[in-house]
Amino acid sequence: MNITLSEAEQIVAAAKQKAADINTKMDICVVDSGANLVAFARMDGAWIGSVDIAIKKARTAAWFMMDTKSLSPLVQPGESLFQIEASNGGLITFPGGVALKRDGEVIGAIGVSGSTVEDDHTVATAGASVL
Repeated sequence: MNITLSEAEQIVAAAKQKAADINTKMDICVVDSGANLVAFARMDGAWIGSVDIAIKKARTAAWFMMDTKSLSPLVQPGESLFQIEASNGGLITFPGGVALKRDGEVIGAIGVSGSTVEDDHTVATAGASVL
């Protein structure tokens, strides 16, 4: 089971609305369960450098079937997943990637970048709440 384009577009719209509500500009990526791009939006004025970060956050959340915020403590020096960011062509393990689930199954992920990691996570969570 995978996310549909219609669902991805609704998720992006909700994330864009939340970003506007908190007065920030974001790059927003939605991928399917295999981390393939389904939808992407770069808000006017959003950082170009955050495009790649948003994509990598979404891919990371999809591949590891969890929010990147949950991975953050596991990748610190001395922890079990230290340096995992160097795998899979580069991962992002700080907040802003949220796994998208239906009936407990991961069907995709959203990745958001363009502000603080706290804002990124807030906007990603708002997008994910559509499901």
